[in-house]
Amino acid sequence: MRSHYCGDLRPEHIDAEVTLCGWVHRRRDHGGVIFLDMRDVKGIVQVVFDPDTEEHFRRADKVRSEYVLKVTGKVRDRIEGTLNPDMATGAIEVLGKQLEILNVAETPPFQLDEHTQVGEDVRLRHRYVDLRRPEMQERLAMRSRVSTFVRNYLDKHGFHDIETPMLTRATPEGARDYLVPSRVHAGSFYALPQSPQLFKQLLMVAGMDRYYQIVKCFRDEDLRADRQPEFTQIDIEMSFATEADVMAVTESMIRDLFNEVLQVELGDFPRLSYADAISKYGSDKPDLRVPLELQDVADLMQGVDFKVFSGPANDPEGRVAVLRVPGGASLSRKVIDDYTKFVGIYGARGLAWIKVNDVAAGAEGLQSPIVKNMLDVVPELLARTGAESGDILFFGADKANIVNEALGALRVKLGEDLQLHTCAWAPAWVVDFPMFEKDSEGRWNSLHHPFTLPACDVAQLQAAPGEALSHAYDMVLNGTELGGGSLRIHNAEMQAKVLEVLGIDAEEAENKFGFLLRALKYGAPPHGGLAFGLDRLLMLMTGASSIRDVIAFPKTQSAACVMTDAPSAVDDAQVKELHLRVRKPVSENAEHAG
Repeated sequence: MRSHYCGDLRPEHIDAEVTLCGWVHRRRDHGGVIFLDMRDVKGIVQVVFDPDTEEHFRRADKVRSEYVLKVTGKVRDRIEGTLNPDMATGAIEVLGKQLEILNVAETPPFQLDEHTQVGEDVRLRHRYVDLRRPEMQERLAMRSRVSTFVRNYLDKHGFHDIETPMLTRATPEGARDYLVPSRVHAGSFYALPQSPQLFKQLLMVAGMDRYYQIVKCFRDEDLRADRQPEFTQIDIEMSFATEADVMAVTESMIRDLFNEVLQVELGDFPRLSYADAISKYGSDKPDLRVPLELQDVADLMQGVDFKVFSGPANDPEGRVAVLRVPGGASLSRKVIDDYTKFVGIYGARGLAWIKVNDVAAGAEGLQSPIVKNMLDVVPELLARTGAESGDILFFGADKANIVNEALGALRVKLGEDLQLHTCAWAPAWVVDFPMFEKDSEGRWNSLHHPFTLPACDVAQLQAAPGEALSHAYDMVLNGTELGGGSLRIHNAEMQAKVLEVLGIDAEEAENKFGFLLRALKYGAPPHGGLAFGLDRLLMLMTGASSIRDVIAFPKTQSAACVMTDAPSAVDDAQVKELHLRVRKPVSENAEHAG
């Protein structure tokens, strides 16, 4: 139907007759000459119709934004003074000779250009229109390129693309399952997989050696700003592999990917222990573009006459930390108040601060309402933090997790607000994760998942589960976890012991994981892997502000599709066939009762 794409035309096509198909991006009428900007998947080109082609000029006069056209014409130079250096096709235009209207269009709900200012709900409701925007076309094209690159890379390194089931059984992996009722097994349910974790381990037991899959996963999580109920993983598993083996293969893949697609050299991937990451940055996914670090000062604050500091300093579960911001003394009180509100989001009850106006003057050179309560420790505080004149010190004092989250988030925000980034890309590995963490009720939970291999033997795990580290590793980029992985438990005794620590007794373990425990008894090889979040990866690579902008048809923050109105009710016959009965919400029952 077409001879060329709109966006592919260049000066070398001058005098060629071309046939183009696409949408009307913009229409202009200048003194009896009609200009149409035609758009297709490759870009935009200007088409000109003058009255010499009377019939087709009349048609051009009728077209409006987003009409679908087929145009035949001759490529020519643009007139001097009308060149557009911002367009790839800005040196040429097409003199239209024939125009066929393939389809008309209603006025679109928003402009399809870089100036679009419209709410996300409107964009998602009309996603088929939103996806026509060049920005969205480029993002989905990059998604395709990234997926193709990953497949080719892993194929070359001996990995097999193997599909795993979408209908499986519910297993505890940290979030709620999406359940699918069975028609033929009355009262029973499948679960959509939160990840292919157990199946890929079984593939290793089956001798497949190296597996990968670009796969949909499903998690029925509570509402969060940038999570999706269905998302895509690049899932990788290797047999007879060490941590170093898995990390080497996946790091090389990401390096080559950025080089190929973005022409970016990522540089070194430093390795940080989980403990150091939390201590220095307040996060296990630190943004290393920001040069600021947290410093512990609890030992200095244990005896001060300031309970806000001395309380957490003497609490085994507390932390007192300081964040030095070079040049931060120039921050206004309003800005500091705004930062105080910001850390409140993370549970902090306030944000103490000290402005260092003149470090040589000691306490006399400090400006803060709290200095009078800690005069004895000022010299050591200034020395430990390396404070200089013109700096500001921000303090966090509370339970350790609150201090870490609040100051860790403040560190990142200051890096953005004060333009402190030292580089464009800062990758890292975070390793040596604890095996378990305690919840608010004192029960052990897996920091990663229950199938992660502990870095100790069974006896040590049983004796001191809180001290056990794991063979887990996360790849982090610019403060975002790109992927997480671990070596897996390949011994049935160790797997049973881990489940026991998690409060899962033998009967429950057999019920939920019997198939895995049995498989581990039939010669399971040592194995490990890693899963990348493809959506997060694309968000970083494209500079998008949300993963919804790199997914063709995403859900809203409330896990709804406003375009198709899903989820939706189904008719009673379908429900009955599945051996179910729908209970109306309490509010509806109350209305009917009234």
